[in-house]
Formats: sequence, structure tokens, C-alpha cells
Amino acid sequence: MTERIKTPFGFSSTTDEVLAGVHLNGKRAIVTGGYAGLGYETARALAGAGASVTIAGRKPSAVDSAVTKIIAATGNPTVDGLVLDLADLDSVATATAEWAGPLDILINNAGVMAIPKLTPSRQGHELQFAVNFLGHFALTVGLRDALAAAPDARIVNLSSNAHLYSPPVFGDLDYNFRGYHPLAAYAEAKAAMVLFAVEADRRWAADGIRANACNPGAIATGLQQHTGGLQTPVERRKTVEQGAATSVLLAASPLLNDIGGRYFEDVAEAEVRHRAPGGFGTGVAAFALDHRYSELLFELALELIN
Repeated sequence: MTERIKTPFGFSSTTDEVLAGVHLNGKRAIVTGGYAGLGYETARALAGAGASVTIAGRKPSAVDSAVTKIIAATGNPTVDGLVLDLADLDSVATATAEWAGPLDILINNAGVMAIPKLTPSRQGHELQFAVNFLGHFALTVGLRDALAAAPDARIVNLSSNAHLYSPPVFGDLDYNFRGYHPLAAYAEAKAAMVLFAVEADRRWAADGIRANACNPGAIATGLQQHTGGLQTPVERRKTVEQGAATSVLLAASPLLNDIGGRYFEDVAEAEVRHRAPGGFGTGVAAFALDHRYSELLFELALELIN
């Protein structure tokens, strides 16, 4: 059992605090959903540290607006946009085909939450699974060679404490045989993101690609539009700058050099849980780190995107 990684940072740390003294000049990053909320703050912080940042999103006008704002805020002119609809695997394939050159940082940040009714993606997959996991899986696999071409590339998968409440149901990922529940589907997709990080790291670490997952915490963004607002204790709520701090730690901090296959929250590695906690839980489910499940998910996902 490896020792949990701790850092000088904590629950209230911000992106700028985590990246203080970190210089990313010459590094290239993609942030999905980087035009709003956590994604915007993550993109802004990386650009502020000198990285060339590509904001990927399905709304061209929103992407263009975010690019303009981040350039103005940081003085970094190397920020651009990429049209990408994670709910459509054809769009993902087009986006990966357009990318040229090495990629140092891939932050799989975009997501949807608690879609009220069972909704299919363009390829017929349950929408939360399609956007939160499968689209990101296809994007990452499509960019694997670009990541391998960069020295010490990093993948950051955004998960959630919701993953603690359900693993992916491998025999029915698209709810064809069971009743749909919005939050259960969200939990499964976010658990899949942890498993994906574990397996990507296991398969690709030898090529210089490290992958980790994180829970940003409870932040009031557009993600909660279907949940009626935050249903979390006040003391667990964060600002966007605090929520994105764990993402940028995994993306760029030298404290995480050569670290992969783990799950972080509150800017440190999370404690492993063997039972679902009550209420708004913290920690990482033991099943989400299990290589048997991560390998199965990876192989199933490869079939789904091909």
C-alpha cells in the first residue's frame, strides 16, 4: 500500500496559490469545457502560468468569448479554441484529427449532471455517460500519440464525490434494461472517469503519460442546473478558484511529477473508502481504483468508440 500524497495546500487553496512559481512556457494544454465555470478558471490559471491553452467546447461563440477574456486577463496571446461536442463521437474524431504536434496537458473537465430524462447521445448512448466519460475517452485515445510526443505528459480527469454511490453497471451502461435515475447515471459516469485515469496510467505510464482523477468539490456552476442548487453543507462549498486548484495541481505542479493512477480532492490524495459514506461524502471508492474494473471499462469503451 503506497502512502497517500499530501501537499502544502488544502481545502481553501486557490489555483494561483497552487501555481505560484510554476512556469509553463512551452507547454501546450487542452481544457474541455474551458469556456465556463471550473474549466474557465483552469484555463485562465494555466495560461497565467505561461502555457499555450486550447479551450475545447461545443459553443463556438462561448469558446471565442472565453479566449478573448483569458488573453486580456493574462496577457498570454497563446490561447485559442477548438470546436468539440463530446456527445458526438464524430465531432470528437474531427477534433483529434485537427490537432497537430505534442500535447503536454489534457484536462477532461467538461460535463453534464443529472439530466432529468433518459436522453441518448448522437450514437445512442446515455447522455451523461456519453459526455462525461465516453467522449473524453475517445478524445484522449485520439490524442494519445500527441501526449506521448510530449515529455512527461499529464491527463486530468474530473470526477466527483458522486462516484462513491455507484460503479458503472457494465452490463447495462445505456440503461436499456433498468430504470433510469438522473443522479445514479451521473455517479456511474464519474466513477468511470476515475477508472479511466487508473487504466490510462497503467497502460501509458511507460510512454511518459501519467493520468490522475480528481473531485473539485461543491462549486455553484451551471453544472447544477438540474439539481435545484447545491445540496451540500455550507462548510464544504468552494469558490471556482478553490475548486479548480486540484485540477491545476494535477496538471502542472512539480509535486506530482511521475505520479499517476490516483484520485485527489482538496489538493491532496483522497482516502480510500470501502463503503459509501452518508450524506456528502469524501474519499475515493475502492472499486474505482480496482484494475480488474478499469481494464474491463477500457476494453468496453474501445469497442464503443470503434
